[in-house]
Amino acid sequence: MKRYVVTLDQSERSDLGEMTRKGSHASQKVINALILLNCDAGKFNERQTTGESIAGILRVSLRKVDRVKKRFVEEGLEAALGGRQGKRPTYLRKADGEFEARLVALSCTAPPSGHAQWSLRLLADRAVELGYVESISYETVRRVLKKTNSSLGDGSAG
Repeated sequence: MKRYVVTLDQSERSDLGEMTRKGSHASQKVINALILLNCDAGKFNERQTTGESIAGILRVSLRKVDRVKKRFVEEGLEAALGGRQGKRPTYLRKADGEFEARLVALSCTAPPSGHAQWSLRLLADRAVELGYVESISYETVRRVLKKTNSSLGDGSAG
């Protein structure tokens, strides 16, 4: 495993120390600050502690200690304290209002020959065939129909 060396300057140490002593901060942020303070290999730290002892004292896994150190070295102090906020990719919605209306209208039509009723997969495939969208999952079709209170039955179910 790659070893990450945390080196804090005096201002970073004082900020982290203040965070652990004063104010109200999220518990994970305080734990991450304590991990960084104890792992510091800089000249301003009187005693450096091993990852195993930090994990034991703070009652966290050694893996967490390594992750915090890695984030500090690769992404900086704020990323190491904050965790993983903002890492999820943003996806564009495929189901806009026009598509939803077309899908509901399609689900109200007669099902294809050989089928007694529409299935979610059939609706998804037909929407792609008709060019409503480039691709769509049956789960998105389910969410759209649920949102509009539509059902795939014979009209007797509500």
